[in-house]
Amino acid sequence: MKAINNILLMIAALMIVSCSNNDSIDEPDNPIVIDSETEPEPEPTPGSDVVGKVIVGYQGWFACAGDGQPGGTNWWWHWSNDWGRLPSNATKCLYAWPDVRDYTKTYQSGYDNLNNGLSAALYSCVDQQSVNVHFRWMKEFGIDGAALQRFNPVGAEGPLRDWITERVKIAAETYGVKFYIMYDGSNWKNMQTQMKTDWTNKMQVYTNSPEYARQGGKPVVAIWGFGYNDSNHPWGAKECLDVVNWFKEQGCYVIGGVPREWRSGSGGSRPGFADVYHAFDMISPWLVGAVSSMGDANSVYTNYMVGDQAECDLYGVAYQPCVLPGGMTQRVHGDLMWRMFYNAVRVGCQGIYISMYDEYNEGNQIAKTAPTQDWVPANTTYRSLDYDGADCTSDYYLRLTGDGTRMLKREIALTETRPTYPGLDYLDACDDKTDWMSENTISICTDDRKQGTGCLQSVGSGAEEFKKAFSSSFLIPSASSATGKIQFWYYVSDITKLSSESRIEIGSSGQADKDVYSWSMGKLVNGWNLVSKSFSRANKTSNPNLSKINWIRIYNSKNGSVTTRMDGVRMIPK
Repeated sequence: MKAINNILLMIAALMIVSCSNNDSIDEPDNPIVIDSETEPEPEPTPGSDVVGKVIVGYQGWFACAGDGQPGGTNWWWHWSNDWGRLPSNATKCLYAWPDVRDYTKTYQSGYDNLNNGLSAALYSCVDQQSVNVHFRWMKEFGIDGAALQRFNPVGAEGPLRDWITERVKIAAETYGVKFYIMYDGSNWKNMQTQMKTDWTNKMQVYTNSPEYARQGGKPVVAIWGFGYNDSNHPWGAKECLDVVNWFKEQGCYVIGGVPREWRSGSGGSRPGFADVYHAFDMISPWLVGAVSSMGDANSVYTNYMVGDQAECDLYGVAYQPCVLPGGMTQRVHGDLMWRMFYNAVRVGCQGIYISMYDEYNEGNQIAKTAPTQDWVPANTTYRSLDYDGADCTSDYYLRLTGDGTRMLKREIALTETRPTYPGLDYLDACDDKTDWMSENTISICTDDRKQGTGCLQSVGSGAEEFKKAFSSSFLIPSASSATGKIQFWYYVSDITKLSSESRIEIGSSGQADKDVYSWSMGKLVNGWNLVSKSFSRANKTSNPNLSKINWIRIYNSKNGSVTTRMDGVRMIPK
């Protein structure tokens, strides 16, 4: 019988290989084409949305006066240390300045202009588009889900927090990213009764969303703050255990955000909370403030993480350690965060929690941040991501988190060396038009760009919009035809004027149609499109050489004059 089963398995495997070899290499139609050509990851176990996944802590607590806040407030919520006053040096409450170039609507602050002359504007999570941007980034960079922080909703902030929750649901469903509610009990005096009421009357309905996270079929709820040894978390073990068990009785999978000394019941943890900690389905010890250097990260691994995993295994609790980028002066161009990813994966954890996604107030955010001093307000002390002297893009920590996610899922090997380069390998930044040619009128646009000081602009009906033969070859470090890709921003004013598919080609012969990789850009939308194309899915003419790239061209037949733009042509090794 076993021999027959083995033969059947071999036949099935051959059929799968045969089907795989017949797959089309055409690009999918998608206006945002991030990693669209990579092989799909294996289907996860149904409802396994936190075990084996990377989750980011999402504050979502920023608002601006004039954004139409619900509840009658008109605050600069969390942008200012006095929510009724304009954010400025006099009301500073941030440690990092956000990169707001992806937001369609922003609000003028009271800071001086940025050092590059642009206005010092801020975004609001009251606007659906802002929350959409955050979840689009999660999708683009391979992050599995977000834990929406829900502080005490009883009081003046309640309407805003309720509003943001709905915005998160819409964004999660738009981009196919999981989310769940994470209660933060800090300073919540009537937590034991009000948290239950809030879940029953308001939050439980969100579990009906197809993107609400589930584990083993159970909706996920996290509670942060039980067992902390301070006046902000005054409840005893009896009250906390009651709340944990109540949520479990509602059919929930309950995660606990707990002190790092949870096993010993000392230091930051109250004694006598062992039964509370062991009652959680998953436990996530808090590490913000405990790790500021590579030495700290290794010490936490030895003194906490190894023992944490062992105790979780003993009690049947899943382990979700924190990974954080560090403060703005501690990051060591990503090495600190990568060491924490490495330590979490090598200890055998069941998931990872990123502290935090958008915490610009404390400066431990991974969301897009001012990459250089050009992008922070003048006459301030805000640090940019290149603080340690390494060229670093605003999306670097999102990229690094994507790599950490792949390492957790064993899609890349466990490695102490981060695979992500902090800066960008630009084929061309498109900040000037030197050596660029076009059948149309070509210029530099500075009013509507995606990075740097400008972007290329072509206006006309000619097919060849942009082409350039480079004076020297461009080497893509560590790239191969199996792993590398080209990525760039592409703008179209009116897609109805494009009479055929837009195409992009790069090559090593300095001319068109010889030794080139080429792709269709797929479906585009009016406005900016982020296009990403891998060499493994390209059409090849002759024998292009990735170590000697010296040609690029974008072309499309047209039925009338149209404006197109291109910005930030990146060559990405992996």
